[in-house]
Amino acid sequence: MNTVAVRAEDIDFEAAAREHRPFLLQIAVASTRNPTDAEDIVQEAFVRFWRRNHNIDNRALLFATVRSVALDLIRRDSRRARREAEVISQSKQSIDPQFEFEDESQRALAAAVNRLPQEQREVLVMKIWNDLTFAAIAEALEISQNTAASRYRYALAALKKDLLPQ
Repeated sequence: MNTVAVRAEDIDFEAAAREHRPFLLQIAVASTRNPTDAEDIVQEAFVRFWRRNHNIDNRALLFATVRSVALDLIRRDSRRARREAEVISQSKQSIDPQFEFEDESQRALAAAVNRLPQEQREVLVMKIWNDLTFAAIAEALEISQNTAASRYRYALAALKKDLLPQ
């Protein structure tokens, strides 16, 4: 019988990975707008992190890894889409993922967040739903803290303009 030795640090990594997974999924969904791709992105990020023996509690590096994997996927999908566009006609139908909302205000907020530019949406998700500082966001996105803060302000202003009556 072949047994696999389990190291204590692997168990610690697994527990910490389970803890961080929901927040990382939010970031991945914000980047790709696809929950299925987000699952794959988070799993690949954890594998990369584990193979490199990074400290799982380094949230900024973990978020940066998720973002890097997401960008790799987006680039790969973009190249594939260009190739497919040459073969498939322009009448392709797009189906957006369906989410259940408790009321119309949640639906309106989700739609408004979805309309934000990707850079603003990423910062907004990291700041509000993941409670990261601008320093941590800047490190994860490889931008300055001022840029992270500006993107956050622009996102909030756009949401306010979109959601509040004039």
